[in-house]
Amino acid sequence: MPSAMPKPSDEARARFDEAVDRLAAERDVARAPMFGMPAVKVAGGRAFAGLFGDGLTAKLGRGARERALGLEGAGPFDPMGGRPMREWVLIPLAHAGEWDAYMRAAEEYVRGAAV
Repeated sequence: MPSAMPKPSDEARARFDEAVDRLAAERDVARAPMFGMPAVKVAGGRAFAGLFGDGLTAKLGRGARERALGLEGAGPFDPMGGRPMREWVLIPLAHAGEWDAYMRAAEEYVRGAAV
């Protein structure tokens, strides 16, 4: 039986919300829950990033995904344990300064743009 979804700290929630607000100011994106976690999706479309515990999870193309996986503490997004979500990476709060860039890369990837 999977464990309960980890709750984000106040700091992680604030950093995520700030990053979403900055992205929403320049791109057509919307907040929408995904599997019970705060997430963001292309308006009228698919989710591309979310907040899982104290980490940003983002759906990334190969280049951005490889860069993200190179960050200390980052790894494949595996919310249920044993079945990582293809193309998704979990980027810890320690790298919140890079969350904006990864959200942009994820949004572009989901829209089909070359990343």
